[in-house]
Amino acid sequence: MLRKSAALISLIVLLISIGCETKRMSRSVPVQELAMISTPLPKQSKRFIAVRHKLEIIASESDLPKVWESVITFCGTIQCEVISSSITTRTRVGAPSGSISLRVTPEDLKKLFVHLAKQGNIVQHTTESEEKTAVVVDTDARIKNLISFRDSLRAMLTRPSVSVKDFVEIERELTDVQSQLDSAIAQRKILANETEKVTVEIAFRLEKSIVGGGVFTPIGDALRDSGSVLADSAASLITVVVAVIPWLVLIVPAYWLFARFWRKLRRKRAGSVPTQPAAPASPGQPST
Repeated sequence: MLRKSAALISLIVLLISIGCETKRMSRSVPVQELAMISTPLPKQSKRFIAVRHKLEIIASESDLPKVWESVITFCGTIQCEVISSSITTRTRVGAPSGSISLRVTPEDLKKLFVHLAKQGNIVQHTTESEEKTAVVVDTDARIKNLISFRDSLRAMLTRPSVSVKDFVEIERELTDVQSQLDSAIAQRKILANETEKVTVEIAFRLEKSIVGGGVFTPIGDALRDSGSVLADSAASLITVVVAVIPWLVLIVPAYWLFARFWRKLRRKRAGSVPTQPAAPASPGQPST
């Protein structure tokens, strides 16, 4: 009987301990899950990419100036800025052409492309991308460190225990840091323009028309270019003559002196040669 009571008590204690352990485990699981849920996931770093579009548009010679001006005018109606622009008229050796370099926001890029498609035939469209994330992150960190350093130097200047020597050195260092900070901020603005806006380079060309049957086309091109070839040859000849004229001032007198000296030398050699005596006349031959 005593053994059965002891076994029953042991069984009850074992069940109680298992229940407590199960309860403890059930309480610990929500805490771990809550910790996993509350832990923020690492944020993906923002990428900075400079995008550049290059387009070549074919237009007629009469419409090219109007098209060029129309693109510049349209750029002023959207979030766009003109970086550079140029246009050339027809010359003796070249056809008219034009070029425009723009910076436009990504939101208005499609509007710009739609307008360009109406101005002529887009025969080439090239897209380039350049990774700028590392440069932007380094520049931001440099600006942050320079600002912190500048503020520390300014705080040192406010201390009443600063000597005159230390004050001068701190001012010199503060000027140098401020100069570096201004340069870094300017560089960051340039990077912002390159990454937050899209660069668009547009080249305007004329469509080449093929005249003739094709067999005599090289002959026609040669006749057309003969005038420019003749002009280039004449220009080269003039250049050579102009380059030689200063040397003639030295060459002509030197040649004259050398010729005179050579003639004197020949005369001197001719006078120093001895004359041979005449052979005696044979008997019976009258002497002359």
